[in-house]
Amino acid sequence: MQTSAGTIVIEVNDRAAPITGANFLKYVDEHRFDGASFYRAMSAGAGVGLVQGGTNNDPARILPPIAHEPTTQTGLSHRDGAISMARYAPGTATGDFFIAVGPMTPYDAGRPYSVDPDGFAVFGKVVEGMDVVRSVLAAPTSPTEGEGVMRGQMLEPRIAIVSATRAP
Repeated sequence: MQTSAGTIVIEVNDRAAPITGANFLKYVDEHRFDGASFYRAMSAGAGVGLVQGGTNNDPARILPPIAHEPTTQTGLSHRDGAISMARYAPGTATGDFFIAVGPMTPYDAGRPYSVDPDGFAVFGKVVEGMDVVRSVLAAPTSPTEGEGVMRGQMLEPRIAIVSATRAP
C-alpha cells in the first residue's frame, strides 16, 4: 500500500480469516482503495492506538458487507501491526480497516474489558512500514471533526492511499 506518508506492506492471513482476507484483497484487486485515505488516528496512550483508513463508507467504493470472523474464531489478536476490519455491528464490515499500534487486545472478541464483546475481525498484519503507521498515528487531527467518540480523531489533512496492490 503506497500512501502519501510512505509504503506499508500487509500480509493477509486468509487461512485464519478467509472471508475477511478475501474481502480486503477484493478491494485491492478492484483498486477501490486507490485514491482513498487514512482518515482517523485514535491515541490510547503514548505511542499506542489505531489508525483507520479505507473507503470511508463512500457508496461508489464499497462492496456488500461481509460476515463477521471474530478473533475467538480465527485465533488472531490485535497486537502491534494487526490489521482489522472496521464495522458498526457484526456483519456490517465493508471497506474500512484499522491498524493497531501497540497492543490493542480490548478489540479482540470475548476479552475482559473488551471495547465490543464481539470484537473486530483481524485478518493480517503489517510486515513492513510500521514507522509509516506510527507517523500516521502522530499526525495532526481536527479538534472539531468527527462524531461521538471519533470527535477529535479525524486526520487533518488526510493521508492519501495512493495505491494498493498485491506484491508479486
